[in-house]
Amino acid sequence: MVDIDGERLLTSLRTLRGFGATGSGVVRPTFSDADMAARQWLRHQMATAGLDATIDGVGNVFGRSRNHGPAVVIGSHSDTQPQGGWLDGAFGVMCAIEIARSFAEDATTAGLAIDTVAWSDEEGTYADFLGSRSFVGALSAADMRRANAAGETVAEAIERVGLRDAVRVGFEAGRHLGYVEAHIEQGPHLDDGGRRIGVVTSIVGMRAMQITFTGQQNHAGTTPMARRRDAGVALFEYCVRLGARLEALAGPTTVWTIGNARLEPGAESIVPGSAWCSLQFRDPDDHVLDAIEATVAHLAAEMTAEGPVEVSASLRRDRVPPAEMSLELRRHLVAAAEARVPGAWVEMPSAAAHDAMVLTGTLPCAMVFIPSIDGISHDFAEDSDDDDIVVGCQVLADAAASMLRG
Repeated sequence: MVDIDGERLLTSLRTLRGFGATGSGVVRPTFSDADMAARQWLRHQMATAGLDATIDGVGNVFGRSRNHGPAVVIGSHSDTQPQGGWLDGAFGVMCAIEIARSFAEDATTAGLAIDTVAWSDEEGTYADFLGSRSFVGALSAADMRRANAAGETVAEAIERVGLRDAVRVGFEAGRHLGYVEAHIEQGPHLDDGGRRIGVVTSIVGMRAMQITFTGQQNHAGTTPMARRRDAGVALFEYCVRLGARLEALAGPTTVWTIGNARLEPGAESIVPGSAWCSLQFRDPDDHVLDAIEATVAHLAAEMTAEGPVEVSASLRRDRVPPAEMSLELRRHLVAAAEARVPGAWVEMPSAAAHDAMVLTGTLPCAMVFIPSIDGISHDFAEDSDDDDIVVGCQVLADAAASMLRG
């Protein structure tokens, strides 16, 4: 059984943290200067681990083992949220590189093929799961026209960072037997329950919608209340009414978030003539997601009929279906977890989205979680204990060796 080098793993994670470091967190959005510098560093780390390392045509950093397959692909994403934590994605990327290094250094595993990857734009600065969707051939021409908040498209960004002529790495059916990923939980369940490892059973489905309110812009001092078509008031009322209806539909793991809203023109002395808000909702059951989507649309039609503001609802992006993790790959993770932390592990669903949900339609996938302290993620306060970081990587290393040996 190969042992990883825990100190080397922690040191490499702290080095990666320096690219875009901001306070205790990291700001490393896709195709930013910090992101590209990190990708160059990751390419070098993969190369020094003995892998043939490249940055591909959408920014994926891929390390291909020189050993003959079958190979297990191990990795995660290296981009961050606009105000991100230092372990989200980064933990899984550095686990992959550490496992490749450790396997190469141990005579019992030196002949096994570990391919490593740092996916591009998992966080959706330009297009959700850009890198993993490219890997499975699921990027369209329309995806390349999607833009970040500043209006730069994927294609323009790729040109700017010098990747236009780079070849895209893709799934190799005769080589890749599965994809496995280590990740922080990003929730409270492991931390609250005193568990050190979570073996992921499934990843929730996710949908994102925009609700738009069209009223009449007018003077805030001279327009009588009875004559107003205030899009802002309609937005607030819609959100309150929707919350009550979704509570009635929700299952035990359903979540929904109105994370962004805007009133136009956004001036204190003007009755808003238009407004919008974004709604994201997640659940492991597609039927629940269908019911929520229908409720969102029905309430919009209902409020339009009531007046005085027109309300419409539409999907902001493609529906992301729930994804089941491979029973066979999970078996190896369960055995490894029980051997390393007996009784301190649990099988659990993931309430957060991951690249694995894109890849499951092409190859078997599995994930292992470690605790997030106080359940905090997508925030500068995100953190995990060093011991949990090391044991999570070790469990994944043990499982990967078992997978490759059959």
